[in-house]
Amino acid sequence: MRLLLQRVRLGRVSVDGETLAEIGPGVVLLVGVGPQDRPEQARYLAEKVAHLRIFEDAQGKMNLSLLETGGEALVVSQFTLYADTRKGRRPSFVEAAPPEIAENLVERFAAELNTLGVPTRQGKFAAHMLVEIHNDGPVTLWLER
Repeated sequence: MRLLLQRVRLGRVSVDGETLAEIGPGVVLLVGVGPQDRPEQARYLAEKVAHLRIFEDAQGKMNLSLLETGGEALVVSQFTLYADTRKGRRPSFVEAAPPEIAENLVERFAAELNTLGVPTRQGKFAAHMLVEIHNDGPVTLWLER
């Protein structure tokens, strides 16, 4: 699994002009799934995200986690994180998991975050989404397992 994490002041996802989910301060997580990925990766990455110290304390140092700040998470499936652009001009997505595998693991990842105490909202799997991200910092991290 691959995650692109962005610390945000606001995150919102819409489909056909209708807002599906919105969060205040927290993280937007673009989540890609490979065919070899298993529930263990979803659990590991949820733990990592919940406990990553990427929010500033009173001294302005990144010492606080999502759990410590009460931040929220917005999970958006993103198969394009597995794009292979080494050949030609059109990306290949053969490294991305098939939808039936990917959807289950994205759902599992979001559920794991929720179970850990992070209020979690989601986009709509396989939909054409408009994702609004107000990156705070900016802080953007790549996580992989």
